[in-house]
Amino acid sequence: MIVELGHFALVLALGTALVQSALPLLGARIGDARLMETGSATSVTGLALLAFAFGALTAAYATSDFSVLNVVENSHSAKPMIYKITGVWGNHEGSMLLWVLILALFGALVALFGRDLPPSLKATVLSVQGWILTAFLLFILLTSNPFTRVVPAPFEGNDLNPILQDIGLAIHPPLLYLGYVGFSIAFSFAVAALIEGRLDAAWARWVRPWTLLAWLFLTGGIAMGSYWAYYELGWGGWWFWDPVENASFMPWLSGTALLHSAAVMEKRSALKVWTVLLAILTFSLSLLGTFIVRSGILTSVHAFAVDPARGVFILIILCLFIGGSLALFAFRAGELESGGLFAPISREGALVFNNLFLTTATATVLIGTLYPLFLEVFTGTKISVGAPFFDLTFGPLMVPLLFALPFGPLLAWKRGDLLGVAQRLYAAVGASLFVVIVVIAMNHGTKILAAFGIGLAVWVMAGALVDLGARAGFAKVGLRTGWSRLVGLPRSAFGTALAHFGVGVTLLGVVCVSAFDSETVTTMAPGQTVPVAGYELRYEGQTQREGPNYREDVGHFTLLDGDREGAVINSAKRFYPARQMPTTEAGIHTLVFSQIYVSLGDTAANGGATVVRIWWKPMVTLIWLGCVVMALGGLASLSDRRLRVGAPARRRAAKAA
Repeated sequence: MIVELGHFALVLALGTALVQSALPLLGARIGDARLMETGSATSVTGLALLAFAFGALTAAYATSDFSVLNVVENSHSAKPMIYKITGVWGNHEGSMLLWVLILALFGALVALFGRDLPPSLKATVLSVQGWILTAFLLFILLTSNPFTRVVPAPFEGNDLNPILQDIGLAIHPPLLYLGYVGFSIAFSFAVAALIEGRLDAAWARWVRPWTLLAWLFLTGGIAMGSYWAYYELGWGGWWFWDPVENASFMPWLSGTALLHSAAVMEKRSALKVWTVLLAILTFSLSLLGTFIVRSGILTSVHAFAVDPARGVFILIILCLFIGGSLALFAFRAGELESGGLFAPISREGALVFNNLFLTTATATVLIGTLYPLFLEVFTGTKISVGAPFFDLTFGPLMVPLLFALPFGPLLAWKRGDLLGVAQRLYAAVGASLFVVIVVIAMNHGTKILAAFGIGLAVWVMAGALVDLGARAGFAKVGLRTGWSRLVGLPRSAFGTALAHFGVGVTLLGVVCVSAFDSETVTTMAPGQTVPVAGYELRYEGQTQREGPNYREDVGHFTLLDGDREGAVINSAKRFYPARQMPTTEAGIHTLVFSQIYVSLGDTAANGGATVVRIWWKPMVTLIWLGCVVMALGGLASLSDRRLRVGAPARRRAAKAA
């Protein structure tokens, strides 16, 4: 019965979404306050209905209700409870239900926390959210119903894809969807502003927190997905330029540009066209990512669906929202004022420079991702665009951007002093040059590019620290007063510095692991040792274990530091009988920021030697630690009162009092 109620809640949610998409917009056009208020009521009601539907599907998974086709295809009674729950979104239908639930959540948050928005703008924003929600609820009900029954019900399910039975995949999709779907708010604000004909600094103030929140979640989702692929797939890599990886990376790049552009618009009422266009393009790229994952046009470990009918439906949604919003933008673009003037050497100019390179990098990734698909459609020729293309195109675009990164926050608005900023950055220059010389010397004149890459990372990190020091004025007022001023800085200042510092940390990890990692592929018998990173790795043999829904052969390794035994590293090969599918569970030992990574291969028929792949990954954890620092920077900025929706009204109220 709970399944039927969940299905009925979905249908009711579609009805409320239809009301939300029409009545508030009508009220905004005719000036009817009661009609405008229906947007808030329907968005909260829709969230409640979708939460009930999602809870109903979760209950079906938790109780192993194999009368539901979705549970049959993606669950098993012996599966641990945590993976029964996460299996709800480990498939196409369930993940789409989570998608629309998060979409409704963001709409309800605007309704609840957007009290200071102009009523007509708020109503229009909620109507645009209603359009998106209606489209995807229709998609779910017509092509991807998660509540479809199966008669007769089988005794057992087919189990979830084994590589998705991992805690990383419990966290990665929700974070990613919070980022993907969160950009719908910026999109709705942009479309609403174009409809209303209102675009000013106050609009940018309202948009920035929502954009920052989506960017924060997307950063965490991409980092979590990268780390999951690194340790779960057993291949030792952290990024593959897979089309589905690119599908999440492109909105992140354009969303980063949107954040910077909105900052200029808020402070200086400039870059209005840039900001609106980036808001549209960022969510459009999120929709494109949804299409790539669910259309069946590619085969990937990330892809959910292979049904072309679903792909056509999402393609129609893409055309409607992307084409419609861009057409509206083209119609209104001539009415948008350019805003405040500024010199090329200024903080505004630095942010324009940032946006140019980020959007060009986004276009590069987009071309590399879609070109093979278009070529196959029009010519039938299948080609693969892999890491070499992206490394040679994306990498060079990032170098000038990263070099310019420390300059931007130190430049003044409207007109800056480049020479004065360069003088402030002497310490950062010295630190980066020192590191370059040390790395070259340690490698006896080799690894020149790696040395400059590490120097660039240090330059970015030191530049972030210099920014905080300059804001506190240590050079002018001394250590004690400077420290007091540093503590009193707005949280957004710390957020900016943390985010930029995190970029440097991630870059340092990328350069070190790309230039200095080593791989050993060998066969080992019990008792044999292999040298790795100044240690000896001894193979102790294998044991067999039974899991709740799998069996595994576990290889045991001991790390030796001279004669002293250190960490025990266990690497395994699992087999899931229900899916008839093997997986590799890598053994990883972390040494400060570096890791020893062991992947188990096949064992000889006589039970003797085993193929083992061993990697030394120097500084690899900095890749994900830097992403965490970036996300913390976003969180710090989001906590700044000046960036929270409603802060302007509270100031006005205080003045009135």
